[in-house]
Amino acid sequence: MSLPTVAFIGRPNVGKSTIFNRVAGDRISIVEDTPGVTRDRIYSHGEWLANKFAMIDTGGIQIGDAPFTAQIRSQAEIAIEEADVIVFIVDGKAGLTADDETVAQILYRSDKPIVLAVNKVDNPESRNNIFDFYSLGFGDPIPISGVHGLGLGDLLDKVIENFPVEDEVEENDDIRFSLIGRPNVGKSSIVNALLGEDRVIVSDIAGTTRDAIDTRFESDGTKFTMVDTAGIRKRGKVYENTEKYSVMRAMKAIDQSDVSLFVINAEEGIREQDKRVAGYAHEAGKAVIIVVNKWDTLKKDNHTQTDFENFIRNGFKYLDYAPIIFISAKTGQRVEQLPALIKRVNENHKRRVQSSALNDVIMDAISIHPTPTVNSKRLRVYYATQVAVGPPTFIVFVNDPELMHFSYQRFLENQIREHFDFSGTPVRIIKRNRK
Repeated sequence: MSLPTVAFIGRPNVGKSTIFNRVAGDRISIVEDTPGVTRDRIYSHGEWLANKFAMIDTGGIQIGDAPFTAQIRSQAEIAIEEADVIVFIVDGKAGLTADDETVAQILYRSDKPIVLAVNKVDNPESRNNIFDFYSLGFGDPIPISGVHGLGLGDLLDKVIENFPVEDEVEENDDIRFSLIGRPNVGKSSIVNALLGEDRVIVSDIAGTTRDAIDTRFESDGTKFTMVDTAGIRKRGKVYENTEKYSVMRAMKAIDQSDVSLFVINAEEGIREQDKRVAGYAHEAGKAVIIVVNKWDTLKKDNHTQTDFENFIRNGFKYLDYAPIIFISAKTGQRVEQLPALIKRVNENHKRRVQSSALNDVIMDAISIHPTPTVNSKRLRVYYATQVAVGPPTFIVFVNDPELMHFSYQRFLENQIREHFDFSGTPVRIIKRNRK
């Protein structure tokens, strides 16, 4: 299912990023300390009263002297196009400005729910500052303080009231996968190659995002649903080449998939936006396959593939578990191997291991590499158990979670991977006090 999307918009310096980080705070704080993961505050996840949602922060866009510039139009249109609910943030201390009215004029045409939040209302005396904002025409303004967290509960209550009701989507056991990556890396060509004459098209079904069509096909007795990402190419007038728009589309595709095929253009190598999209797939806990397309265009020798693989591994250290496949959608080189590879990493993504076998591996690992001592106190590992799949998630019960350094946690993960096939999927280890 697609998560509802909330966009935070407003002119500069009204506190969008502060509020965004407040709402996303728990998620940001628990993201694993993995070297190399590129983080960007454009997007994240939030949760309120068991309602999970995606968020896009349109902060950082500077508005020029003119009251209506290309930057502010781009900001508003990205938010309008992708959001299910828009949080329009204004500054209670500064009062109503011409730039606020400019944003409001754009939002009037959106046909999206608008929640008006007056930020920087830090005390009861300043609540009187909200009344001027009634003139914007978005109903009752909600006074909040992003710095102190005041009023955010009321704001989020209003936001989730406006979430759309999901259409019922046909439930099946298909393996759901998507192709993600920058524009022009060849995703469309790979789609066409996958849906060649040797594939049986089961049906085209309505996707869970607006205007999306998910395609079902069968290969060697296994049914797949290819999550549509063609929306990146559909809306020519809405700044589809901007990073924020492309990343937001990729987020939605990733959220709806079991497996993400992360496509890189062999001719262009790795770009910064590649790291943003791949980092999100990793943090979302999805199975990942790195697909290097246009491999036929390179002049090669005996070391070309090894050198390119090392280049990818250095650029994406946090995806060391993801298999790499070199293909050419144009010539069909190795494209026929993709369905079997998708099936394998999906099985690994949902793999469960017995607690007895898991604990044998953990105890053998400790005997090979004893637990560390911190301030004369030694880490003790008592027991481990798997608590979830998709991705495989393990709880390790210890005497003091603070004693397990990231490097030792990584060592235990590597030992688990050596004994069980988790290629293609992240593995998460949660440290917990036995008491």
